[in-house]
Amino acid sequence: MKWQFSSDVPIYAQLIAQIQTTIVSGTWPPGERLPSVRDLAAEAGVNPNTMQRAMTELERQGLVYSQRTAGRFVTEDRARIEQARLQCAQRQIQTFLDGMEQLGYTREEIRLLVEQETKGES
Repeated sequence: MKWQFSSDVPIYAQLIAQIQTTIVSGTWPPGERLPSVRDLAAEAGVNPNTMQRAMTELERQGLVYSQRTAGRFVTEDRARIEQARLQCAQRQIQTFLDGMEQLGYTREEIRLLVEQETKGES
């Protein structure tokens, strides 16, 4: 997993988003055992406490669960994963729309540009 961080959002929130993406994209499929908090923290270059905070939030959201002595696993609840996937998509769309509006585009102009792009008319 390639970890990327920006300075405008707390690290734990970025960890949550990146792990969610890894789960909803199927890179970590339902039921898969996750690396330990320490291993993930080392890989991401963050404090283990920060990674623990992110994993605790993912458990609260129902995307991962813990089994005593066995570790953490991706939920097998495919409906929950699909719901998280939709939420991730909605965040991406909102980020895109916000950026386009900062460039001065109206929603109608954005819609037309997207239609042109999807038809290959860029």
